[in-house]
Amino acid sequence: MALAIGLAAAALWPAGAAQAWWNDEWSMRKKITLDTSPSGANVVEPVGTVPVLVRLHVGNFRFAVAKEDGADLRFVAGDDKTPLKHHVEKYDSLLGEALVWVQVPNVAPGAKSDLWLYYGNKKAVSVADAKTTYDPDSVLVYHFGERGTPAQDSSPWANHAQSAGQPADGAMIGTGLRLDGRTPLTLPGNPSLALADAAPFTWSTWVKMAAPQPNAVLYARRDGRNALVIGLDNGAPFVEVTRDGVTDRSATAAPIAPNAWRHIAVVSSGTQMSVVLDGQPYGVLAAATPALSAAATVGGDSARPVTPPPSSAPLEVSPSSGVDGAAAEGAGASTPPASSAEPGATPVDPVVAPVPVSVPVVMSTFAGDIDELQIAKVARPAGFVRVQAIGQGGDVGKLIGFAPDEETASWFTGYFAVILRSVTIDGWVVIALLGVMAVISWVVMIDKASYLARQAKANARFMAAFRELSADITAIDDGDPDDVSSLGGRFKPSDAKMLRNASLYRLYHVGVAELKHRFTDGQKRKLKGASLAAIRATLDATLVRESQRLSRLMVILTIAISGGPFLGLLGTVVGVMITFAAIAASGDVNINAIAPGIAAALVATVAGLVVAIPALFGYNYLITQIQNLNADMQVFVDEYVTKMGEAYRADGADHARAIAAE
Repeated sequence: MALAIGLAAAALWPAGAAQAWWNDEWSMRKKITLDTSPSGANVVEPVGTVPVLVRLHVGNFRFAVAKEDGADLRFVAGDDKTPLKHHVEKYDSLLGEALVWVQVPNVAPGAKSDLWLYYGNKKAVSVADAKTTYDPDSVLVYHFGERGTPAQDSSPWANHAQSAGQPADGAMIGTGLRLDGRTPLTLPGNPSLALADAAPFTWSTWVKMAAPQPNAVLYARRDGRNALVIGLDNGAPFVEVTRDGVTDRSATAAPIAPNAWRHIAVVSSGTQMSVVLDGQPYGVLAAATPALSAAATVGGDSARPVTPPPSSAPLEVSPSSGVDGAAAEGAGASTPPASSAEPGATPVDPVVAPVPVSVPVVMSTFAGDIDELQIAKVARPAGFVRVQAIGQGGDVGKLIGFAPDEETASWFTGYFAVILRSVTIDGWVVIALLGVMAVISWVVMIDKASYLARQAKANARFMAAFRELSADITAIDDGDPDDVSSLGGRFKPSDAKMLRNASLYRLYHVGVAELKHRFTDGQKRKLKGASLAAIRATLDATLVRESQRLSRLMVILTIAISGGPFLGLLGTVVGVMITFAAIAASGDVNINAIAPGIAAALVATVAGLVVAIPALFGYNYLITQIQNLNADMQVFVDEYVTKMGEAYRADGADHARAIAAE
């Protein structure tokens, strides 16, 4: 109980009043920090305004306080005045998961930017709007959260897909798109997606390939003799541009590994294209953007026009085309020569077609998963692409940090409140056991301190009376020891009752009883040395029992001192094991998922120390008091036996033996 009160007091200690509050109708808020400094994501290139993915989970968000559908979520700029546009891709209060996209304006490179998340208003209605989360330059944004229906465009241009795909659960960001290597996804050929000659653009997506494939197409768009293809050649990202039938492809570097999510982006300035892998430069192609207005495909190549060559011209095959000689011969035989016409038939001029320099490379349909496809009609800054790759990927903890919750007009804030809410069941079991141990040890300390204080006071009062005795050392106790009035009439009833609790009086009473046992007829006689030794032995035995009485229950404190920290350590170890097991099961390894569990596990160790430290101080104080009382009893026994020898001293040899026995 005392432990619970102590922890509750620490948890309820105010974390400091906020200087501003955007709207008092919202009871909770949390500061979110975008860190592009060298200590964080280390983004030194320009960023600008960027949609940032905010991942909420039970480790950084109190779903029980917010509305079940997340309609009360509000994002406010660092000035705590300007609302920010946002939309919710996923919100599951039961599982404690949410994916929210927030448009953060003017993210500074190499610095920290703050924004606020407000929630906790049951009357609030949703203001989320995907169309305003993205700027007008974003012409296509697919989250792939649909099931059985074509992908819906979250940009302002409504460029929805023309075909449905197979959903991929557990993708990089919620649900993704699974491509089976046979059926690509068809995109519309709307005017907003059209590219003018040498026009800038930015294309990006998350990719997880099933296995390396030669010339696997991620995105293809062909319009007459112009084309744009983005893909993976045996795992190596590339961009290929065809202008007026001439094809150029970017150089490739190390391939990516299969079954791992990677962020791939292509940024075109209009005259040069850059391939960016996980936010870092990968390859460059010095080619201008071709004019394209036709539909595009995702995960497969769009159809090419077939133009057969004339029979008189041999077909030139490029070694990189992947077309064998048999295929070339078949292509040449598709147009028979004029001499093969039937006799008497009217001669027909042969089809004359341009002879290509080489046969285009055979493309393959991509097999794997993709997620978060975005196309913009501007060349995004390098910092923008890097923030996307880091903020949406596994290193999100480097970019996005969450501060503890703040509650308006409430004491239920602070770091301890956040930690205690993260304590698991096993941790509470250990803390409950430590709480019981703490209560018992504190009760023992209070009771023992009170008892020893009464002993010390009663002993001092008794010794004052004992030293006044002269000839008759039995005068203080001349009757029934349980009768207060038997204390020789020397004390008031209240003082006499106090003396009954004195350990020195109990020793004195035993000595008096021994004397009266030897003088049964009431006559005072001399004591021999053997009698004095026997009386002293009885007093020593009584002293031992009194010492045991003083030390009773002190073992409880030694158990609390030594056992409390070990029991707390046990709770911490179990809590850490459970935290890491949960991380291994979920695959979420960012610091925001680890920190609450580890901090909550350490609460058990703190509870163990809360038990042990007061018990240690109390034990040292009490053991000193017990030692003092034991010393007083030993001194009294010596003094009492000496007075007894003086009052009942034997002569001659008996007296010498009595002295020797002492």
